[in-house]
Amino acid sequence: MRVLQVCAEIFPLLKTGGLADVAGALPAALALAGAQPRVLLPGFAPILAGLSNARTVATLPARGQVPAAQLLLGDLAACGVQAYVVDSPALYQREGGPYADAQQRPFTDNHLRFARLCWAAAELALGADPSWRPGLVHAHDWHAGLTPACLQAVGAHVPAAYTVHNLAYQGSFSADQYRQLGLPELYFQPDGLEFHGTLNFMKAGLHYAQHITTVSPTYAREIQHPEQGMGMDGLLRARADVLTGILNGVDEAVWHPAMDALIPANYDAGKLAGKARCKAALQQQLGLTEDAGKPIFTVVSRLTEQKGLHLVLAVLPQLIARGAQFALLGTGDAPMQDAFRAAATAHPQSILVRIGYDEPFAHQLIAGADIIMVPSHFEPCGLTQLYGLAYGTLPLVRRVGGLADTVTDCSLEALDEGRATGVVFDAFSEAGLDAGIRRALALYRRRGEWKAVQRTAMSQRHDWAEAAQQYMAVYRQALAS
Repeated sequence: MRVLQVCAEIFPLLKTGGLADVAGALPAALALAGAQPRVLLPGFAPILAGLSNARTVATLPARGQVPAAQLLLGDLAACGVQAYVVDSPALYQREGGPYADAQQRPFTDNHLRFARLCWAAAELALGADPSWRPGLVHAHDWHAGLTPACLQAVGAHVPAAYTVHNLAYQGSFSADQYRQLGLPELYFQPDGLEFHGTLNFMKAGLHYAQHITTVSPTYAREIQHPEQGMGMDGLLRARADVLTGILNGVDEAVWHPAMDALIPANYDAGKLAGKARCKAALQQQLGLTEDAGKPIFTVVSRLTEQKGLHLVLAVLPQLIARGAQFALLGTGDAPMQDAFRAAATAHPQSILVRIGYDEPFAHQLIAGADIIMVPSHFEPCGLTQLYGLAYGTLPLVRRVGGLADTVTDCSLEALDEGRATGVVFDAFSEAGLDAGIRRALALYRRRGEWKAVQRTAMSQRHDWAEAAQQYMAVYRQALAS
């Protein structure tokens, strides 16, 4: 089965969030499951820099106001996959990030930039590369949302699977921009791309794809209801028969404490001494009080209210008063960044805040900390809690989305039965998070039970092999539809 994965970023070349981790790990897992995967990406500078043995396989025609472009094929050695890259410097070679400028203002032509990616997928399905034509196209998130509509518009008899990584980010544009895309006029209607008078890329994927997936079973249920459905719950209920939740995996080649070259000492569930060395090194590196008895809570996240980080700010004083330490790595809302910086300035021996993203430092934080906090309002899957489980850094999470699917609370019965892997709380509130923190500290003081929960957490398997088999089953259903 030839599978073309369409996405905007891929680890380790370009990453703004969990989408890149999935895009980087899934192709190799699909190959082991028997598929022949290739990826299609925009020609951002980091992606072009990682592309070797590149050759031009086609000139992609203009579509409406979507400009023509060159289609390259080469090897992404860092990802272990062959890749098509849409080469259009005017669209993709810009200062700032992949989606916004240096001042975090979204590029005004993002609708054209990502329509170009989606049209490229349709053109490959028509045979733009005579030597390789996909049997199925797998599009990811809003950036690739137009892909199923483009496939239908050109009459390509190739089914599409569409994965929602976060329904909150939908690719919404003004209605007058629709005519610039080169799609048929009749597609812009409520039973198509129109969403309350706007153009919506994600709705295109949800409406036109043969099968829809999202990144956890619980999130697949949640988004069929108004609270988490972000206005799409009616459409998702109507398509519930082709909606599947598949948990993300962890790439053990990147995230495994026994083999991780980015951490000070390696360890596994049978020999946790290396984790203690990682903690001591982290306290020393961060300038925190060096004390093995002080639990370190960490956050590695985008700094937004969706992630519950305003709740973390609110409970930080109590956390520090109870003798804990706190270290954060992330970037996001400017006022939240400033508030975390102020907290670190006020408590330099107990709080460390680093704004930005630093992959090696993320590994060191997760290896050296005791507890990783993910108190999200909603969380499609979550990856940092999976990394925490793998590294014996117990997750403190809210019971929502993929967090509910992956962390078992340390209730008395779960402790007794050897199932507990972390701390789970329910209420999205300061009181809810504070109660979770107090339970985590109580468990931490019970060293025998703490170590038992660590070992159970580290024994959990969230590998890509299982996820790949589930995606293969989805592909077969899409091909049969």
